[in-house]
Amino acid sequence: MLDARKQNIDTLRTPEWYKTATRWTQLTFVEDDPEKYDPAFWIDVFKRTKSNAVCLSAGGYVAYYPSRVPYHYVSKYLGDKDIFGALVDAARKLDMHVMARVDPHAIHDDAAKAHPEWVMVNADGTPRRHWAYPDVWVTNAYGDYNTVFMPDVVKEIIREYDIDAIFANRWQGHGVDYSEDSARRFKDMFGYGLPRKADADDPAWQAWLQWRRHVLTGVIAQWDDAIKAIRPHASFIPNMSGASLMEFDLSVITRHCPFLVVDHQGRKGLEVGWSAGRNGKRIRATFPDRPVMLITSIGPEEEYRWKDAVTSPEEIQLWINNGTTHGLYAWFTKFNGVVPDKRWVEPVADSFNLQAAVEPVLESMKPTAEIAVIDPSTTLRHWAPEDRHSAEKHDLGFYHALVEARLPFELLSDQVLTKDNLDRFRVIILANASCLSDAQNAAIRAYVERGGSIIAAYETSLRDENGKMRPEFGLADVFGVKFVSGPRGIVKNTYLALSGDHPIGEGYEGASRIMGGTRLIHVEPVTSTATPFLYIPDFPDLPMEEVYPRKAPEGAAVIARETGRGGRAVYIPWNIGEIFWEVFAVDHARLIANAVRWALGKMPRVVIEGPGVIDMALRENDEGIALSLFNLTNPMMMKGPIRENYPLAGQTVSVEIPKGKSVDKAWLVVADRAADFSLRNGRAEVEVPGIERLEVLHLTWT
Repeated sequence: MLDARKQNIDTLRTPEWYKTATRWTQLTFVEDDPEKYDPAFWIDVFKRTKSNAVCLSAGGYVAYYPSRVPYHYVSKYLGDKDIFGALVDAARKLDMHVMARVDPHAIHDDAAKAHPEWVMVNADGTPRRHWAYPDVWVTNAYGDYNTVFMPDVVKEIIREYDIDAIFANRWQGHGVDYSEDSARRFKDMFGYGLPRKADADDPAWQAWLQWRRHVLTGVIAQWDDAIKAIRPHASFIPNMSGASLMEFDLSVITRHCPFLVVDHQGRKGLEVGWSAGRNGKRIRATFPDRPVMLITSIGPEEEYRWKDAVTSPEEIQLWINNGTTHGLYAWFTKFNGVVPDKRWVEPVADSFNLQAAVEPVLESMKPTAEIAVIDPSTTLRHWAPEDRHSAEKHDLGFYHALVEARLPFELLSDQVLTKDNLDRFRVIILANASCLSDAQNAAIRAYVERGGSIIAAYETSLRDENGKMRPEFGLADVFGVKFVSGPRGIVKNTYLALSGDHPIGEGYEGASRIMGGTRLIHVEPVTSTATPFLYIPDFPDLPMEEVYPRKAPEGAAVIARETGRGGRAVYIPWNIGEIFWEVFAVDHARLIANAVRWALGKMPRVVIEGPGVIDMALRENDEGIALSLFNLTNPMMMKGPIRENYPLAGQTVSVEIPKGKSVDKAWLVVADRAADFSLRNGRAEVEVPGIERLEVLHLTWT
């Protein structure tokens, strides 16, 4: 049995403390908790979940300790209590790491009247009331509230309490602030007036995104410096979304954030279960060696909020342990210290205990894969955060196709396309990295010249880093094409004709054509390329009597070539990722998988055969590998909340044995027993029996 207390002792109150903070309980107080909540219940939760770290509400909007900072609102129910301090002491007696949570996004009337500059200003010049609770005011994250007032709060908390970090929630602001101060500072830096709407083609909008990034990264540095001046081992930890690293100066994150926290608390609408693990991959895409915590809510994450509700046990467990699969540390959050519905306690405890069981194997290993999907930060940062999901459809489609194809892969940010980062992979995929700088294109070109393989689609490299369209693809020579026209669309009722005998066209027996895309680019292939699919020229979709092709197939719809450097290149000049994400057509999934397998040029390092849908993650060190197999098979896979998890039947795992090595042992970490294996053609074939939720196959070499 893993002893979380013993595990933490060597790192307590040291700069290394966060390395053993792997299972987090977060309690977010509400204002009347000082009178109503039961601290003994929460101390028992710490123990049942084997939590070795805790995040507790301290202050910001409401203080749960007797603050002396002017205009720092203290809960009217606190009286002579200090519920924050009492739980800090209780957690420390359990040898837990402790982080204080602050939420600076709103203030009360007294503060707003005394300091109107702390309040965010709407486009019409009026101070902004809170959208959900109009009795209070939304703060201006870009001015004195975050740079003068909140540093005083942070310093008070870190000075008075035995904690390791300050964690800030909703600290990044809520859109454009139209105050005179923000307008002046913005114009002084960029020369523009503040933009009135999010528009990727508006230079003022692009400049505002840069200004916001500059201001907020300054806040990170300021708060962290203030904390370290008082308690040198401690840090400021900003709350992050899965994609938010693209919004900050990476050098500031590198200096000030020893670990990162992803606030993507659960599935919403049509999100699939692997979204939790994707959050971890997105952080690793930029900071591969930095620990990442995934916050999971015990309730649904829908627009209607229900913040004090409880979702199904299967939903909670799926989200937490899909994060476990991909190396995220578990963190659950409960809003309100009063617990009218305790159905979440057991599934959280089960999930945390499962993570504790696999940690000893996974913690010494690093993620590895032959395939990387390039996370297109340069493209996505042109979009407002609330609209970015539309641009991400291309990448989500490729992601899901790779999960269905059982091909292990990582993400790699286009912000860190160094030789070392790229050369970790045999194949890189650019689903729609439309905006790339000349330097980024040069890095990709050099990777291909060194023998790497590439798959790209749609507008990739057609625009520069500022979104301006180029007359030719920046990677035209890599793709083996010349730009002709486009993109055009939305086009309905489009088809692709199979052409010739190529591995990318395999698996379509009985068909001469398949569904096409809805946004098309026309290109001319250069010599020494193959075209496994051709466009079928447009024809009507109504009246029904007119639904037939008028012309023979023409124009390359998939271009494939040998690079002559040992690698391969595939270019798909239409929106295959986006349309697969919208429609989930099996022919599109097969086309993506075929392209990836052909680009690999060899049998994948890991091959899994068996029923069901599995999300995989591969880790390794000098002694062996660990393959995490997460069961996504359930009757509502594409729409939460999940009601039931279907246990998987046995799987056969084939793993390539490294040259000069032999298999010492095959071990099933969750089942805690040896696995049967055989050797064949330089590969180990291992039988993995039924998987309930998660299994980790640990192979060690001699």
